[in-house]
Amino acid sequence: MSSRREFLCKSAHGFGGMALLQMLGAQPATHHKAKAKSVIFLFMDGGPSQMDTFDPKPRLRTDHGKKLPFKPPTTVFNISDQIFGSPFQFKQYGQSGAAVSDLFPHTAQCVDDMCIIRSMVADHSEHTAANYFIHSGSGFQGRPSMGSWINYGLGSESQDLPGFIVLESGLIPPGGLDCFASGFLPASFQGTVFLKGEHPVADLQPPPTEAAQQQRKLALLNKLNKGVVRRFGEVSEIDATIRNYELAFKMQSAVPDLLDLSKETEATKEMYGLNNKDTEEFGRECLLARRLVERGVRFIELLTPARPGVDRWDQHGTLEKGHRVNALATDQPIAALLKDLKQRGLLDSTLVVWGGEFGRTPCAQMPDGGYVTNIGRDHNPFGFTMWMAGGGVKPGTVHGATDDFGYFAIENKVHIHDLHATILHLLGMDHKRLTFRYGGRDMRLTDVHGNVIKEVLA
Repeated sequence: MSSRREFLCKSAHGFGGMALLQMLGAQPATHHKAKAKSVIFLFMDGGPSQMDTFDPKPRLRTDHGKKLPFKPPTTVFNISDQIFGSPFQFKQYGQSGAAVSDLFPHTAQCVDDMCIIRSMVADHSEHTAANYFIHSGSGFQGRPSMGSWINYGLGSESQDLPGFIVLESGLIPPGGLDCFASGFLPASFQGTVFLKGEHPVADLQPPPTEAAQQQRKLALLNKLNKGVVRRFGEVSEIDATIRNYELAFKMQSAVPDLLDLSKETEATKEMYGLNNKDTEEFGRECLLARRLVERGVRFIELLTPARPGVDRWDQHGTLEKGHRVNALATDQPIAALLKDLKQRGLLDSTLVVWGGEFGRTPCAQMPDGGYVTNIGRDHNPFGFTMWMAGGGVKPGTVHGATDDFGYFAIENKVHIHDLHATILHLLGMDHKRLTFRYGGRDMRLTDVHGNVIKEVLA
C-alpha cells in the first residue's frame, strides 16, 4: 500500500487510519484513476442456470432427451448425460440485441446498460468452498472477503455507517458469516450483516439514558481502550473494538434514518415492488442498496431472499418452478435498482455485479424424458454467466461464450480471479499492489493469479 496510508495507520497505533484520513479531508490513495466509487454485489446464492437465464442454447431443445456426445465431468451429485432443454423462452432486447430468458422481463429492459459475461469459470463445485472462493479468492475458510479488501484499500466515504454491509433477507449462504469475514485483515474491515426487520443490527439501540451521560461513558471506554493500546502496542481486537464503539454511536442515528423510507415517493416504492408480496423483500434490499450508495458505503452485498417451497437458486429438482420463484422475487427490484441509479446519476460511479458461485449443467439430474416438474440441474463451475453494469464497464456488450451445450467456457474465459482483478481495477486499485503482510508473505485477494478483463472496460 501507499506510504501515506501506512503512516496514517501507524500513527494511530494501527486503528482508525482510514477514519483519520477522512477527518483530514484527504481522498484515499488509488493506484490509478477510479471509474467506480462503490460496488453492489447481487449474490444469487445457489448457482443460477446460465442456459435458462442469460446464455441461450437452442441445441439443448433440439437434442432434449438425447445423450451428450462426450463424457461429462464429475461435479457433485450425479453424472447424468441426458440433455435437458430449457423450459424457458429467450428473446433479444435493446439495441445490443442481447438474449435474455422470460425469467427476467424487467432486467432484460436494461441490457444496454449491462456487460454480460458468458464465460465465467471457477475452481469449486461444492457450495461452501465455491462461496468462499467467489467472496475471497480462496476455497478455504479464513481469507478476507472481497468487501473487506476493498475497504482496507479505500476506506469508506461514510462517516456514520460501516464500509462493508451485507443485506440479509432470510438466508445466509453455505459457509456462513465467514463469507463476509475480514480474515487476517483488521477486524474493523469485516462485513456488517443487516438482518431483515425493524432492528437489523443487534444491540444498536441505546439504553434509556441521557445522551450526555452516554457520551461520557463512551469517552471513558475509549480512553481505557487506548491506554491498553499504548501499553501493549498494536492489538487488532482492541483496535476494532475502539472503532466499533465509535461507529456504533454514530449508527444509532444513521441506521433509523437509512431505514426510514417515508421520504421515498410512492412511485419509487412501486417501481421496486415494495407493494407486492413476491418482490417486497428483495425490493427493499435493492432500495436500501441505493440509499447506502448515496451515503457513501463502499461495498454492499445483497443476499437471495428466502422463498417458501424452493431452495435458493440450487435447483437439483423442480428447476422450472424454483427458478421462476427466485426470478420473480428479484427481477423487478434489480431492474428498478439499475434504472434508479441511472436516473440519479449514480450508475456511472456504482459497479453492480450479478451472479452466483457457479452455474448449472445442461443435463437433467432427474431425467424422465419430458418437460416435467421434477427435473433439475447439477452444479457447473466450468462455464457460467455473470453480468456487471455501471462503474466503468462497457455497456450493451456480451463477453465470452460457452459451447453449444453451455457446459464449458470456450471463448475469452474469465476466472473468478480475473473478475476480482477487474473489480479492483475499476475502483482504482491494482490487484497486484493491494497487499497485506501475513504469514511471511504479501497476501492479496487474487493470490498469485488474475488479469484485468480489458475487453469489458468502457
